[in-house]
Amino acid sequence: MKRIIAVLCISLPALTMLYAQQPVQTVKGVITDKASERPLVNVSVLIPGTSLGTKTDSLGRYSLPAVPLGRHQLSFSIVGYKTITIPEVLVTAGKQVVLDVPLDEAISALNGVTVTSRTRKGMAANEFAGSSARSFSMEEVTRYAGGRNDPARLASNFAGVATTNDSRNDIVVRGNSPTAVLWRMEGVPIPSPNHFSTLGTTGSAVSALNTNALKNSDFYTGAFPAEFGNATGAVFDISLRNGNKDKLEKTIQLNMFSGLEAMLEGPLSRNKNGSSFLVGYRYSFAQIGQSLGLDVGTSAVPRYQDFTFHFNFAKSKLGRFSIFGLGATSGIDFIGADIDSTDLFANKNEDSYFKSRIGLIGVKHTLDIGRNSYLRTVVSYSHVKSEGDTYRYYEGAHERTYLTEQSTTNTGLRVSSFINSKMNNRFTVRGGLLAEQIGLNTFLRTRDGRPDWETIRDYNGHSWLLQPFVQGKYRFTEKLSLNTGLHGIYYALNSSSALEPRASVNYAIAGNKSITFSYGLHHKQQPLPVYMYQERQPDGSYNQQNRELGFTKAHHYVLGYDWSFARDWRLKAEAYYQSVSNAPVEQIPTGFSVLNSGADFTFPEKAGLVNKGTASNRGVELTVEKFFSRGFYLLATGSLFDAKYKGSDQIERNSTFNNKNVLNVLVGREWKIGYQGHNSFTIDIKCSRSGGRYYTPVDLDRSIALQKEVLDETRYNSEQLKSYFRLDTRFGFRLNNPGKHRSHTIYLDLQNVTNNENIFVQRYNQVTRKVGAVNQIGFFPDILYRLQF
Repeated sequence: MKRIIAVLCISLPALTMLYAQQPVQTVKGVITDKASERPLVNVSVLIPGTSLGTKTDSLGRYSLPAVPLGRHQLSFSIVGYKTITIPEVLVTAGKQVVLDVPLDEAISALNGVTVTSRTRKGMAANEFAGSSARSFSMEEVTRYAGGRNDPARLASNFAGVATTNDSRNDIVVRGNSPTAVLWRMEGVPIPSPNHFSTLGTTGSAVSALNTNALKNSDFYTGAFPAEFGNATGAVFDISLRNGNKDKLEKTIQLNMFSGLEAMLEGPLSRNKNGSSFLVGYRYSFAQIGQSLGLDVGTSAVPRYQDFTFHFNFAKSKLGRFSIFGLGATSGIDFIGADIDSTDLFANKNEDSYFKSRIGLIGVKHTLDIGRNSYLRTVVSYSHVKSEGDTYRYYEGAHERTYLTEQSTTNTGLRVSSFINSKMNNRFTVRGGLLAEQIGLNTFLRTRDGRPDWETIRDYNGHSWLLQPFVQGKYRFTEKLSLNTGLHGIYYALNSSSALEPRASVNYAIAGNKSITFSYGLHHKQQPLPVYMYQERQPDGSYNQQNRELGFTKAHHYVLGYDWSFARDWRLKAEAYYQSVSNAPVEQIPTGFSVLNSGADFTFPEKAGLVNKGTASNRGVELTVEKFFSRGFYLLATGSLFDAKYKGSDQIERNSTFNNKNVLNVLVGREWKIGYQGHNSFTIDIKCSRSGGRYYTPVDLDRSIALQKEVLDETRYNSEQLKSYFRLDTRFGFRLNNPGKHRSHTIYLDLQNVTNNENIFVQRYNQVTRKVGAVNQIGFFPDILYRLQF
């Protein structure tokens, strides 16, 4: 590691002198009306302080072909619309900048008058978003220290999101389980977009999302708009970017976590009619190292690869079409003889084999209707399969025993269709239907702690989940607006149904201050492993009562205050309360609740559950943010909260995810280097601290007797792990080669530089027959190199 740092410090500054030319690049995009998505003609696009400027054409397109490399401010203005200024747009030699901007129509603007508006970076792209929502860019994903090139880990920096897990990227929001999160891509729900994911979970060790293929996306932490359903915790709404419509561009990247990557994008036809393609492929870095005979630091080498594509076709009389998709495979083998007795995921007396596959493809169609309306339909199909086998070596036995066998195939046929209509400059309405046919073929049998094989899950069938919605936004004045809507949900497996009102009021106290109040009723179906668990009865039959479980229900109340108190600075505060009911618990009085599951690869084996559990989450959050400008950014987020639940014994306990407090501070500085300052050197620092999670201690005597871990269920969540702390530091270079239109990005990310021993879990070790703490990842260096040309 010392040699790597020395080489970077000596060679990279010298390389900057090789690129001493006066380089330029193209900045282009499309300007649209935010509500109707219609292109806007004759919008003025300017770079203030320069002579560079242009206007949009009849299709809303603009192009600035000679923008010097570096960071620039762009201004977009037209009569009757609010002027938008976007600071610090990064322009590099290796890739054209595509900047699509939606503009808000003013309500009371007079003819010939341009309405100015202060830049509001970080605001959600969705017009119907209320409280607890923000957008983020892919530059932010790759900018922050400790991010591992993973969008889910970026979200952990936002207020209300807690992470005490270096080994998984689960999103824990306001004390809710990770299973309460909804993932969407291009407007439709998707399965967990992660390698090594298992049925019912929403996180894993490695993300399958290619950050180079994503564009600005929205993240919601509560009281979301009516178009989002089947979620009680958070919504991650991901969008894929279009490939370059005019020029063939390539990206090559190597990262310790995301792997070796190649991406290609460009126009689909020679006449450059507006069609484009984007394809990207990644392969596990650890697998490459193993094949080359390198020591990758573990005997259980993770194997994974993924493929992302997006084809966008030019507008025609039939509308606009695009095709998108994601494919991923992963596998890992834990061989007991080769691992340490304190291994995080495996036991030394067991051999475990796991592999999974993800396939997702979708077609998106947008058809303009009249002057200010459009119909958008997305049809997608997903196929997820996971398989796992475990063998155990018993003391005195000559051969290993086949212990557990599982195979699961989860399919999803989804159709989403809605009509969006801008009635006038005050009122926009949207309504539609999401229909999902969820297919499941799952089989799990085990003889762990049992005299013979016992089938835990055995189901092959499908069911429909239907979600109609209607929502509208009305702007009474430039200062006062109302978002309101109604969402419905129906699950055909057991005929569960619900109606959910949503509303959000926003009032601008001044040009730079606003307050928001939002309310939403949200329902969530149970994780599929909970529905399908079955327990053998003494007469040989199975208890399958879990299939009749209804939705978990949550009322969300959010009061927010937003203040842009200085240029590029923002303060945001929110207070919230969530009242949760209908959570699955046991029929007999115990402290068990499904609300505490979902942060690992398995779910509790409990049958005969009933919807009688409750919970409450309350807290306050503060965000102080300086958006990147003048070579500096700062993001400080703090949360104080309390998450409690009641099982069937009606005793109030701390939720597993009740960290109590979370603090994140991220800061970065960029210096221009080289001839004319077109290259840069960056330093980024991230400091995270949170309270420890609560857990149920191990019953040591029963664990020894049954030769497996057994929890003491008389003491649910009675213990708390020590506080979590981590400090990450990243050093990076960005180099431009204008002569060959290439840009290089290199960074060294030193994660957990203090080597703090954060506890992952307290677990029973079957070899030592003791209970001990398993620590998370210690100091770890992450390296990334990206070449764009």
